[in-house]
Amino acid sequence: MACNRATKSGFAAEAQRKVNSKYSEELAQECLEWIKTITGENLNTSGDMDNFYETLKDGTLLCRLVNHVQEGSVKKINQSTMAFKCMENINGFLEVARGLGVPPQETFQTVDLWERQNLNSVVICLQSLGRKAGNYGKPSIGPKEADKNVRKFTDEQLRAGQGVISLQYGSNKGANQSGINFGNTRHM
Repeated sequence: MACNRATKSGFAAEAQRKVNSKYSEELAQECLEWIKTITGENLNTSGDMDNFYETLKDGTLLCRLVNHVQEGSVKKINQSTMAFKCMENINGFLEVARGLGVPPQETFQTVDLWERQNLNSVVICLQSLGRKAGNYGKPSIGPKEADKNVRKFTDEQLRAGQGVISLQYGSNKGANQSGINFGNTRHM
């Protein structure tokens, strides 16, 4: 956690432990190695939480990363270590990531990285960006993104499908309720 915050206790500490338990050192290491490949920078690619956080917390490396994926996408990278400037770098990265096609649900909030609240969401964002990087001629990471599978049906095929009864609906062909016994009364 960032040093400017009090230590969490009680429910807050338990919630933070649960969030931290989702963090994968292997995926974080894969992200750092991918960043190293894209940027050509010499990084410690250990995926432990402390190294991952320290490597990315000021946002400068993230900005350089997206500038390598799409040249000139972050115009100004702040070198200052002031909190506001670092968070500005992280926001710049996030805007470009969304512009490159990373879905909003796979991005993170600035405080997730800056205040070390949810580093797993940072890993998810980098994995998603890694998939999108292949579209820009860069090496990608993670599973390959699925292609669209658009299907075109003729009018005849669509009409034929309207007469089919799905199995979940069952069938009442030949159903006959005569002889069914409800308690002691026989219905016919």
